[in-house]
Amino acid sequence: MEGKFFFGHYLIWVMLLLWQIHGYKSCILKERKALLELKDYLISKSSESLEGSVLKARPEEPDLEYGEAIPVLSNYETWTNDTKSDCCRWNGIKCNRTSGRVIGLSVGSVYFREPNSLLNLTFLHPFDAVQSLNLSGERYVQSYSGFFDDVEGYKSLRRLRNLEILDVSWNDLNNSIFPFLNAATSLTTLFLRGNFRDGPFPIKEFSHLKKLKALDLSLNKFSGSMELQELKNLKNFELLNLSGNRLHGFISELTNLPKLELLNLARNNFSGPITAVCEMKNLRELDLSENHFVGQLPLCLGSLKKLRVLDLSSNQFSGNIPSSFSSLESLEYLSLLNNNFSSLFSLNPLTNLTNLKVFKVSSTSDKVQVETEGNWQPKFQLRVAVLRSCSLEKIPSFLVYQKNLRLVDLSSNRLSGNPPTWLLLNNTELEVLLLQKNSFTIFHMPTVVHNLQVFDFSSNNIGGMLPHNISHALPNLVHLNASSNGFQGNFPSSMGEMKNISFLDLSYNNLSGKLPRRFLRGCFQLKYLKLSHNKFSGHFLPRRTSFTLLEVLRIENNLFTGKIGVGLLSSTYLSMLDMSHNCFTGTIPSWISEFSNLDFLLLANNFLEGTMPPSLLLVEFLDLSGNLLSGALPSSQVQGRIFFLNNNNLTGSIPDTLLEGVQILDLRNNKLSGSIPQFVNTQDIKFLLLRGNNLTGSIPRQLCDLSNIRLLDLSDNKLNGFIPSCLYKSSVLRDRHF
Repeated sequence: MEGKFFFGHYLIWVMLLLWQIHGYKSCILKERKALLELKDYLISKSSESLEGSVLKARPEEPDLEYGEAIPVLSNYETWTNDTKSDCCRWNGIKCNRTSGRVIGLSVGSVYFREPNSLLNLTFLHPFDAVQSLNLSGERYVQSYSGFFDDVEGYKSLRRLRNLEILDVSWNDLNNSIFPFLNAATSLTTLFLRGNFRDGPFPIKEFSHLKKLKALDLSLNKFSGSMELQELKNLKNFELLNLSGNRLHGFISELTNLPKLELLNLARNNFSGPITAVCEMKNLRELDLSENHFVGQLPLCLGSLKKLRVLDLSSNQFSGNIPSSFSSLESLEYLSLLNNNFSSLFSLNPLTNLTNLKVFKVSSTSDKVQVETEGNWQPKFQLRVAVLRSCSLEKIPSFLVYQKNLRLVDLSSNRLSGNPPTWLLLNNTELEVLLLQKNSFTIFHMPTVVHNLQVFDFSSNNIGGMLPHNISHALPNLVHLNASSNGFQGNFPSSMGEMKNISFLDLSYNNLSGKLPRRFLRGCFQLKYLKLSHNKFSGHFLPRRTSFTLLEVLRIENNLFTGKIGVGLLSSTYLSMLDMSHNCFTGTIPSWISEFSNLDFLLLANNFLEGTMPPSLLLVEFLDLSGNLLSGALPSSQVQGRIFFLNNNNLTGSIPDTLLEGVQILDLRNNKLSGSIPQFVNTQDIKFLLLRGNNLTGSIPRQLCDLSNIRLLDLSDNKLNGFIPSCLYKSSVLRDRHF
């Protein structure tokens, strides 16, 4: 149980209705016809560009612009006119086994062509036996913003008198939906996750839903003070999720909810005491993480005998673990990460918690001292142990007794000597071992083969040779970070046997020599390779490699020589390439433009010569500074935003096109001539550096219109005339000598 299981225990029965499960008796003709009419209606509203696909946003950039479409049919798109097809077996449909009536309906994601579209509820009226209705959308995809019914009006959902579970998550709903929801008085479970963009918390809008047991309003943008006393009329609540909003205030008013089993208030701005939760004796899962709670952990938390999950991370709690925690006999997950513990911190209250599987603690204070030695032997067997930033100088003794660990994080402490590789011997299923930012000095590989997948011992003081048997002892490594140590010697050729490695960082060491061919031809799963700030030498990738999946390659600050190797052509998915501060010679090959995903290209401070390939202006971040490049600047299309081209031998005039849309343009110390070009579509520019060229003529008055400019350097040129008066008032004028 590496992670939390919020709502999982409670929602198993809910998902059985929402998922695509099928009944046994054929559906009735009336409802079959209604399903096909619903399908036609949804198709008529769907966006043609998105129909039949789901837009999947990248985690690091949750935006439609960066999404990538993958073909996934919505449930309703699989419903067929074939009269021999039983609609009870259609995707998203569940029927009663005896009557054949539809009791579960999940249409799948709907993509509306027009913004602010409304969903016509009359197409749902034929399904008056339905118990579970899933109308959820897809994250980051335009969907409907509300309901309408020209006949029944706000009372529309009252027609679905058996409706108990309604999911309208991940749409673009606004407050107009609440009168419709209030009519669905039979509801026991309501999901409104990821909808509303702003506004106050609408708790009063649920006053008519007396049967409501589960409410999920997470990942909206509700703000302001939450009037928690309004919840007092909803005494049947068993699940309440308000995480990921902007709510603030005290939770002391959160009372009179005796049946509550799951409470999630994470990622808000709540503050004050948390003792109110101690009255909720049926709580099984409590998440108050990422708020502004302060003070000591209340003693009364130990009275929550049924509590299985407790997450108090990322607050400002201080003090110690209360002795009453020894009574939390059902506790399986405890996270105290990122708090302000600042004194001797004892783990003794956890000794007898036989069900504890996950324990996490860290402190923002460097004065905390977690107790590491003692004569107590824990009764728990952890799967996850995180003791990060705890000022540890010794490995906590309780870890010696652990045999089932999957993840251990001892990073950012003061541990020294030998890394605790004995953890691998004691825990044969350990997958993640994080030891970075300590003071370990000696490194010995385990004597047995282990299945470890993630190993990070970066930022220590380990010297000597990088173990040559690392690939034999840890053959299944996926992620290895040994950066910022003192390793010397050659690159171990045995690393070529790591068939699963996708992340390898050996930067900031003293490694030297050539990269072994065995490595270049062996690691075909590699996506991230960082060898920067070492003393590697020789020609780099003169032949094809097996790095066909490589996305990030950083070899800056080494001693590589020769031309830019054609072996790079194997890595067509490159998004970042940094070869700066080496000794590369020759020209920049034109085939670099074949990397269609390349956003960052850094070749600075080498000995590259010749002209600049025009295709490089399409790269978002380009650094060619400190080379021997010559010739004119390309006047082709520009898509990049940041260009460092300083300290070369570039000649000719500055093309007008080079200024369009850029944010940083550094052309210092070249041999450019002509006048400063007219400024068109340059409102985004923040740094314009033209120092040390042969520019002539006057300073354009348009410079005064660059509202976002932060640094302007025109010094050491041959400019004449008057300095525009606006520049005298500007703090960005670096030099008045032209």
